[in-house]
Amino acid sequence: MNETALTVTLALVATVALLLRWQRPAWYWMTFGIAIAVVRVLVRYSSVMNACGLTVPPSRFRLSVARMTNRPVPESRAPRILRLRPTRTGLVLRVKLRPGQDAFDFSAASDRLRHSFVMQNVTAREIRSGVVELRMTGYDVLKRVQMPALTGAGVMRVPIAMREDGEVFYRDYRQSPHALNVGATQSGKSVYQRNLVAGLATQDVALVGIDCKQGVELAPLARRFTALADNPDTAAELLDALVEHMADVYQLIRREQRLSADVPDAEITADIWDLPAHLRPTPIVLVVDEVAELALFATKDEEKRRDRIITALVRLAQLGRAAGIYLEICGQRLGSELGKGITMLRAQLTGRTAHRVNDETSANMAFGDISPDAVLATIQIRTDRPGTAVAGDSSGGWVRIRTPHLTLRRAVNTCNANAHRTPALPALDAFRPVLPSLVKVPVPAADTAPSLA
Repeated sequence: MNETALTVTLALVATVALLLRWQRPAWYWMTFGIAIAVVRVLVRYSSVMNACGLTVPPSRFRLSVARMTNRPVPESRAPRILRLRPTRTGLVLRVKLRPGQDAFDFSAASDRLRHSFVMQNVTAREIRSGVVELRMTGYDVLKRVQMPALTGAGVMRVPIAMREDGEVFYRDYRQSPHALNVGATQSGKSVYQRNLVAGLATQDVALVGIDCKQGVELAPLARRFTALADNPDTAAELLDALVEHMADVYQLIRREQRLSADVPDAEITADIWDLPAHLRPTPIVLVVDEVAELALFATKDEEKRRDRIITALVRLAQLGRAAGIYLEICGQRLGSELGKGITMLRAQLTGRTAHRVNDETSANMAFGDISPDAVLATIQIRTDRPGTAVAGDSSGGWVRIRTPHLTLRRAVNTCNANAHRTPALPALDAFRPVLPSLVKVPVPAADTAPSLA
């Protein structure tokens, strides 16, 4: 009877484990996967390191001792484990390198480590000299994106997506002031932009939008926008106003630099973030949807307007960071075929995000001057996973990410709930969207609701 009960219990546990692994991989990892993975890594560690070429031969001293004592030749030594820590998405293994090893050896062997430890993904990075951290993902975190409840958002730092290594991807404007977001139709570029606006809506920042598709993408979120342009003519005027506002902010910084012999160097400022809080201008994030619409022209007048727009964008990209003006340029392509000034603008965009593209040339526009590996990863994005992208910066580092699906209704609700945070900037008053006031529809009480019978 006891054996039968034990057999039934084991069968039930195995069935639950298989169902969780199929339907809820995150739950399976937290309940069963962590223990299995930890045991597998600890048991296989030495043999895997040896098979992957991550061991070092015994030192001359150990060989001499073995020879003098007539002992067997010592085996090759694997890197020493410093710490093995489970996370909500995988394991973090920190190892101490042996003499002669390099962090690049672990990066090159990451795919072999992934198969050997039966993990979804393995990435290696150097923590400090002689210490490498292997971040292993236990399941496909990009298949069903679930952002953690506590994401660690900060000033001008927005959690925007989930990385393939299980970490949260942040759009940090203080670190990468300007960014490029490219992607084909139905690649998830608009959802990325929607998540970005919804994340910024909860912060004390002025949102300025240019959407030349008659505002269909940004107009529903207009209650949180300080200024909005839905055609190229209005966009040109809006950009000129931003350039004038930037000049005024620089005049303020110049007056408040406090360049005197009595002031310590630490108090001298060259941007808005070192100004006193009561004098600091509101930071501005300019979101440009489909930048190609601003660069196309068919007549001489449109060509003049186009040159005016691109010149203003380049000035904002070159000079806007210290004045607290940040650019988010979105489009399907951003190449030299759009005319002069485009490559100069692209060179100023430190952050790069590329969703699925239709050709390798579009991927090269985003990462060709940064990392060939990122170009290859971009053109391999599957069509059945909208929102998947490759994110990198001018340093050459890149990572796969996927944005959680955010409906337009939820984004609108977030912007409406934070409409009181929308600052009024005198220089942009002429471009503030005019919207009807929100009217709450009364909901009848339960005892007075009409019967459905």
